[in-house]
Amino acid sequence: MFGTFIQDSDTRDRAAGAIMGAFVGDALGLGPHWYYDLTVLRRDYGDWITTYVDPKPGRYHSDLKAGQLSQGGIILRLMLRSLVERGDYDEADFCRRMDEEIFPLLNGMPVNGPGGYTQQSIRDVWRKRIQQNLPWGVQTGGPADTTEAIGRTLALAVRYAFQPLDMAAAISSNTRLTQNDETVVALTVAYGAVLGLLVQGDKLDGSLSGKLLRLARARKLPFHTMAHTDLQPPQKDRPLESGYFISPDALLTPSYVASAATDPDIRIEPAWKVSIVYGMTCAIYHQLPAAYHLAARFPNDFELAVLHAVNGGGENQARAVLTGALVGAQTGLSGIPKRFLEGLDETDMLQHLAMDVASKVGASLAADVVKNAEY
Repeated sequence: MFGTFIQDSDTRDRAAGAIMGAFVGDALGLGPHWYYDLTVLRRDYGDWITTYVDPKPGRYHSDLKAGQLSQGGIILRLMLRSLVERGDYDEADFCRRMDEEIFPLLNGMPVNGPGGYTQQSIRDVWRKRIQQNLPWGVQTGGPADTTEAIGRTLALAVRYAFQPLDMAAAISSNTRLTQNDETVVALTVAYGAVLGLLVQGDKLDGSLSGKLLRLARARKLPFHTMAHTDLQPPQKDRPLESGYFISPDALLTPSYVASAATDPDIRIEPAWKVSIVYGMTCAIYHQLPAAYHLAARFPNDFELAVLHAVNGGGENQARAVLTGALVGAQTGLSGIPKRFLEGLDETDMLQHLAMDVASKVGASLAADVVKNAEY
């Protein structure tokens, strides 16, 4: 029992670290958000941003202060509250909270609403819900190719870290509420699967994708795997099953990027230039490789990882959220510098929510240990 307790304690630390890492990344990106001209970013904030900073007048989030959350962070907090109060993912409860707590504060315009800015996918859902009175579900999702859904579903990845099939189902369903492009959904679920393994204690390295593929072959992740079963040409076709993503490639990307990040012959220097190499825009296919790279390069240094994410400019807030969660899951909450936690607005409440969700992850692990022992 003593060994189980130690393992459970470490799991809770990693789970809480993933959640708080995302919040820290969100707040760090608030001030210097969306500077695509890096000379202007350096002019406004100096050569190296080291902490939370106020947004400049006339720019994004200009009514907010250093250490506060953007709307993405606020919706992540809403998701966590739903998970804590309901005990599990309750989609109807999540949707009700969006209807009651977020949508009344929006007017369909970008620079508006809690957090000072509303993303395109959320604006589209607001119109469908408020103006067209459409029901939540297939009809509310839109074509946005951003990481918007990852910003909230990362909480589901943490909550169901040891239950990959439940995790994938919850993330897929929640993502489709705002984004219905199947490639975006597949990439979002794949990120969740990566984060879940990191919460379990794995590292983001060249072998992680192999573990993800084994889960897919065991039908614990909904990815079609025939093309990557072995290196030989397939002898027969395997029809795509309903509910499965057409390709496992989203599961392969993390290890490709991680291997490059740790290969001495492949160097991106300084590391913040991942934003230039992989792309500075909001698109999920630019954001994920950059976040995977930084999380693999700095697995034990939360500060360096998130600061390189922020100092790369462009959509640096999303990059910092994704990186913060991945590295926070590796360092644990105990590995996040205190100055980042102390400078975060409403930090006590956010840490309380993170620990509440983390305790449920530990409970799931303990239940599995007991169940396996009975056999």
